[in-house]
Amino acid sequence: MRITSKGQVTIPVEIREQLGLTPNTEVEFEIIGDAVYVKKTKAKSTPGKTLIEMMRGKATVKMTTDEIMALTRQD
Repeated sequence: MRITSKGQVTIPVEIREQLGLTPNTEVEFEIIGDAVYVKKTKAKSTPGKTLIEMMRGKATVKMTTDEIMALTRQD
């Protein structure tokens, strides 16, 4: 492999397939001695997912989804 003038390296398809590195996969680099390791990072939470996780289990009223929808759709 050769590093381009932009600092890019192509990961061979065999390695990408074996590790499940698809487009937009987040990776991180780790330096150990004179070696650089690339590893897939765990999925990061988006602000929306974080908000939902914070709200999960906080409801004080026990209503079904259908009951909530009926309340919000009253004409």
